[in-house]
This record gives sequence, structure tokens and C-alpha cells, in this order.
Amino acid sequence: MRSYTLIAPAKINLYLEIIGDRPDGYHELVMILQSINLADKINIRTISDEIIRVHCNHPQVPADKTNLACRAAELMAKQFPEALAKYGGVDITVEKNIPVAAGLAGGSTNAAAVLVGVDLLWNLGLTQTEIEELGASLGSDIPFCVGGGTAIATSRGEQLAPLPSLDHIYIVLAKYRSLEVSTAWAYKTYRQEFGSTYIRNTEDLAARAAAVHSGEIVKAIVHKNATEIAQKLHNDLERVVLPTHPQVMQLRELFATQPEVLGTMMSGSGPSVFALVESEQQAQAVKQRVREAIPDEDLELFVTRTITHGIQIAS
Repeated sequence: MRSYTLIAPAKINLYLEIIGDRPDGYHELVMILQSINLADKINIRTISDEIIRVHCNHPQVPADKTNLACRAAELMAKQFPEALAKYGGVDITVEKNIPVAAGLAGGSTNAAAVLVGVDLLWNLGLTQTEIEELGASLGSDIPFCVGGGTAIATSRGEQLAPLPSLDHIYIVLAKYRSLEVSTAWAYKTYRQEFGSTYIRNTEDLAARAAAVHSGEIVKAIVHKNATEIAQKLHNDLERVVLPTHPQVMQLRELFATQPEVLGTMMSGSGPSVFALVESEQQAQAVKQRVREAIPDEDLELFVTRTITHGIQIAS
């Protein structure tokens, strides 16, 4: 029996702009994605039977084919049947630390870890690009989660252009356990309310996506200037999620009042909200004050930081 343990980091969005519709029904997006050191741990091992099993310590995470980690293993089995026959099936255990349904790519990073893990278990020798291409067929965030770091994501989010990696910008992250926001609902609602503003011309879509590469937030990232990055944070989906979920709005407003906070925003489709600060000490102080202001046990608070990598083998 062979086994690996992989670390699967979460991601936040530093920038999310919806620029138009795509023929496949998805949205044309421009995003800046950033890995953080809040991470799940994935244990994966071969088993004699040609089956796939998934276990998780979190009651909200399914252990069936609706789990992206399971679907990632099934994809590998379908793509590489000879390896499945030679090495056997896989048993996957997910140790969940990333909040569920939080806009932090928890399911996507688990799937990315499984793709990397099966590649190792079955001695497939796939390149990172090949693994990312497999991941793109399962979910838009998975390609980024494989390599991680800092990147511009375009198209539906699967087309990546790396940026200079950001390290050690500290983050306070908040999420109500019981609150979930459907990504599909958020994008559908945005289309209903703001679809009239979408760019329709293909050339204009490409031009808008290209413009972000030279935009102010990218310049701030290149210079690793946390203050300027924080001032340029942007997420179109806040326009539909914040009015509908006052708890998320309250968190964002509370973060904004903290003197140490450089900038704050909702991540992805929410409902997680994050604040950027300059040091771990400041992050702990902000976390403590937010906890005192909202003593609700349903509220999860984390201190984390930006990192330069995606999936890694645990040492």
C-alpha cells in the first residue's frame, strides 16, 4: 500500500470583475486569486479494490460523488484505466480546516490535491499543466489551486497568468458557520440585476481582460505594497450578496472600522469576509476585537497569511 499526505491551501479573491456572458452559460471573468495558509490536509492511499472511497471529519462534507475530491479521483480512473488496474483504487481522507461553502475554494483545493496525489500514487508523471487541464474539466478554481501563489484568472477562471507571489501579508478571515451563499445564485442574481452592463463584443471582452494585467492592483502586487493592494480590492458579487445577507455586510463594516485594517472585502461569492493587515500581532488584535463585538459562537475567525504555493506534499 502506498500513501501520501498533501496540504491543500484555500484561496481568496483580491479582485473579481464580471465583464460579460460566455456561450457556455458561464460568466466571462477577470480575477486575481491568492493562496493563503489556511489549508485542509488530504491523506490518499492505494487500496486493492478498484474503487474510490472518501471520508471527511466535517459533517457538511459529502462522502459521495457530489464531493469534488471523489469526482477528481473518478476522473483519473477514467483517464488512466491501466494505472487503476495496476495500482488499485484510492482511499481519500479529508481533514477539513477550511470553512465549508465559504467562497474560499475548499472543495476545489481538495480536488486539486487528489489529482496531484493520484498522479504520485500511480506514477503517472503528469506535468503541472496537464494536471491543471484535467482540473479545469471539473471546476474553474481547480487549476489555480494546483499551483497556487498569486495569479490573474480569466475566461471562466481557469485561464491563469502568474503574478509575483505575495508572502506574509496577514489576513483576518471571518465566516458564519451556518451561513452559506450559493455561487450559482450569486452569479445568476448578478446577471439578472446588472446584465444590461455586460460587454457584448468578443474583442471588447478580450481588451477588458487584458487591461487588468496593467491595472493598478497588479502594479501594487508587483511592488508588493500591501497598503495599495488593500485600497484596490474589488468584488462585483458584493453588489448582490451584501444587500441580501446583512451579517456579511456587518462583518465588512466592522472590519473597516479597525485602525489596523488596510482594506476589507468579501471573498468570491462569500460569505467569508477578509481584512488585510501588516503583521500577525495586528491580525490577532483585530480578531480579538471582532470577537468581542460579535460574541456569536456561530462566527468563525481565523488569522492567516498569503503564501506562494498551492498543493504541497506534507513533510
